[in-house]
Amino acid sequence: MLIKTISILGSTGSIGTSTIDLIAPNPDQFKVRALTAGKNADLLIEQALKIAPEFVAIQDETQFEKVKSALAGTQTKVGAGRTAILEAASMETDLCMAAIVGIAGLEPVLKAIPNTKALTIANKEPLVAAGELVLSEAKKYNTKILPVDSEHNAIFQVFEKANRAQIKKIILTASGGPFRTWTKDQMATATPEQAIAHPNWTMGAKISVDSASMMNKALEVIEAHYLFDMPANQIDVLIHPQSIIHSMVEYLDGSVLAQLGAPDMRTPIAYALAYPDRMATTGKTLDWKNLSKLEFEQPDTDQFPSIKLAYDALAAGQSACISINAANEIAVERFLKREITFGEIMPLVKKGLTFATGKSVSTLEDIIALDRETRRSLA
Repeated sequence: MLIKTISILGSTGSIGTSTIDLIAPNPDQFKVRALTAGKNADLLIEQALKIAPEFVAIQDETQFEKVKSALAGTQTKVGAGRTAILEAASMETDLCMAAIVGIAGLEPVLKAIPNTKALTIANKEPLVAAGELVLSEAKKYNTKILPVDSEHNAIFQVFEKANRAQIKKIILTASGGPFRTWTKDQMATATPEQAIAHPNWTMGAKISVDSASMMNKALEVIEAHYLFDMPANQIDVLIHPQSIIHSMVEYLDGSVLAQLGAPDMRTPIAYALAYPDRMATTGKTLDWKNLSKLEFEQPDTDQFPSIKLAYDALAAGQSACISINAANEIAVERFLKREITFGEIMPLVKKGLTFATGKSVSTLEDIIALDRETRRSLA
């Protein structure tokens, strides 16, 4: 087997650390060229010493000397700041794991596309804010897009592109998050600690809050629209509290293909890393003997208005998708800082949808400008 060269953009986050856990025991299969981090210098240093990448970049320039000093006796080169992040993204690889949280991950993704054979997207925001641009660039450079989100990874595995016209709809499953059984009044005063306590998945703070508001699923609806070229009316959301069925594809003849697995992000990450092959992992596996029930229910769009927002944004166009994403990032950041309540998140996101009305975008510069305008309008 040929060794795959890899870069990991956002190596110190939840997806990045899981990716390293999978590749570190397999030096005969993977060679890491670059790692990037935001500000977690200690973990970046630990990772670099563990897997010996050619280059590491840290966004926080105040941490440069610390990282450089710690890696002085190694062959790893060190960079800092936005330029270094983009340099890491531009390195030629067989596979690039894009796991930088938020809109900050968009430009690195676009830099990576011409320089990698396969882009594994773990962060939703590039496709939500710039789905058409990302996919057109991938087509231009013949770069394979491999989704790492468990739901989109599941669809990817059972989505028969050759039979695209025979697909009736795709069904994204959602756990319902920690507040599935809460009332709206209870949710309104939820604390950050309660919001990030997901019942099934281990994730970073931002995506955990998104799961609690179901904004995570709203963004996934938009992401699925672009990834699979599916109109909004052929994308459904279904609550499935056990998180065993990760998503489904329904065909015209009534057949439904589903991908099942234990709720462990190492599974979709491993699928993307080894594609088109498979690799053994030490992740969780399904215990069929003790799997007693699988439950399903329709999402309550009054309790979770984020779901409807996704369809409204798709109907309004790309500018609306950019603005609700920006508004959500601002709202979640303020909630985690305890500046607003959980109940104030969605009203802020709705303002983002209103702000985007009548605006048009086509280039990266347009997208970044609208993102910034939305953030300023909500400051």
